[in-house]
Amino acid sequence: MLTLALAQALVAWLFADEREMALRTALGQEAASRAANVARLIAEAPKDLHASILRAANSPLVRFSLATAPAVDHTNHGTELMSGQIAAQIGTSPLPEVRLELHQTDDQPAPMPGMPVQMERMHRAMQPVPISSVEMKISIAMADGDWLNVDTRFHRPPYQIAWTAVATFGVSAILIGATVWIAVGQLTGPLRALALAAEDFGRGAEARSISPSGPKEMRSLTLAFNRMQERIRRFVDDRTRLLAALSHDLRSPLTALRVRAEMIEEDETRERVIATAEEMQDMVESTLAFARGVSNSEPVETVDLSEMVVALVADMGASDDVVKLQTASDPVPVRLRQTSMRRALRNLIENAVRYGDQADINVWRDGETAWFGVRDRGPGIPPDQLEHVFDPFVRLETSRSRDTGGTGLGLSIARTIVQSHGGNIALRNRQGGGLTATVALPLA
Repeated sequence: MLTLALAQALVAWLFADEREMALRTALGQEAASRAANVARLIAEAPKDLHASILRAANSPLVRFSLATAPAVDHTNHGTELMSGQIAAQIGTSPLPEVRLELHQTDDQPAPMPGMPVQMERMHRAMQPVPISSVEMKISIAMADGDWLNVDTRFHRPPYQIAWTAVATFGVSAILIGATVWIAVGQLTGPLRALALAAEDFGRGAEARSISPSGPKEMRSLTLAFNRMQERIRRFVDDRTRLLAALSHDLRSPLTALRVRAEMIEEDETRERVIATAEEMQDMVESTLAFARGVSNSEPVETVDLSEMVVALVADMGASDDVVKLQTASDPVPVRLRQTSMRRALRNLIENAVRYGDQADINVWRDGETAWFGVRDRGPGIPPDQLEHVFDPFVRLETSRSRDTGGTGLGLSIARTIVQSHGGNIALRNRQGGGLTATVALPLA
């Protein structure tokens, strides 16, 4: 619409400028013809009638006079074409010399001496109005040696925009706007639906197919997106089933191994074998938890993150001295799978309590993002290991004790769950010691 308005304004300006040039040309031609007619009349009339002819030809904006010297003292003003036309209209042989000069002026012409009272009144009434006129001087050589000097002015025509041009712009704007609105709607509607589906899919919601609509290219894009969703969902489901089946099948031989370990007579060997079997059992359970964390079988719902964290801390049964909680005063709505997200946040809180003896929890919102932070006062993590600890089965505690080092899947499970909800998790060391784990989730 802005382009249309600019184009219409440019056309109107060009049209108005062309109109002004045409009017100025017409007025100039009329004055030149009038000068030629008066010159021819004077040439043919007796000398005693010359004064009457000049007086009758004068007007408030055109003055005729006879003088021994020309008013235009230069012969070349770039107006040779019009000068030749005036000489041709006079028609005497040989053609008289004609000089012509054009220039801009803002001066108001004084009333002609001997002007009729009514015409002089009209002339004075026009004087308060600024003319900004074009002045044309013509000097025509007469046969008796005198010069007929003509001093004429005509107004610069004002810029005018016809109502038809405005109406044309309005009709064009309505028709083009309606056409563009419908055409763009054929693209923006399907694109909006595609963007919402991609956003929901990125937050872990169940994949849903989009009905193709719009132009051919838009329908092809929608079909490609539907196929991509189906392939990703199938890949995740297959991996989840594989991990779950593998972990489940390992339980039976591990149980049998523990039973047989109890039959070992040597105490030290028996304790080592039992400890190894229990460690493997914990790894299997953690792998199952990891598989459940990436599963999309749980429905997505909108919950208040503050309320969910309060309930989670209460279920953990930790004392106020160990877990300190501060939540947002306003609701923090997020769309997530509660069971999975509780498992991720629980892992972060348990890590803070295990390695720092205390967890300071904070829930807040900033713009379109919900935040969950856990701070501890433990030894922290070497800077070069802040990302590496998210890899599966990575443990910075080298004693391999299940009580102090876990299985190395806690942070992997937490990050996988958070990222499946369209969020992210980051770790950073605190000044003065300790670690801060921050989870960012998109608001519902």
